[in-house]
Amino acid sequence: MSKVTSKLQVTVPKAIAKQYRIKPGDEIIWLPGGDTIRVVPSKVQVPEKSVAASLRLFDGATKRQKKRNEGVAHSIGARGWTREDLYGRGRAR
Repeated sequence: MSKVTSKLQVTVPKAIAKQYRIKPGDEIIWLPGGDTIRVVPSKVQVPEKSVAASLRLFDGATKRQKKRNEGVAHSIGARGWTREDLYGRGRAR
């Protein structure tokens, strides 16, 4: 585990630096990702995020999900009961 200094500097652990061939003077890229931060050596090509690329990935995921859902019954009465049946259970009619 590394600590952040008062100058906001971080030491890369030796094992990580060796594994990714990070040497003194090398630049690294900090990529925010929600609740995480990715640290990438600048030698590694970081894919550009574009709206078109994101939409293409989303469309692909949507098609895969539709294909998985084929043949699965999603109609209200497919389970043998309706939502109204649940609300009326246990009550005198």
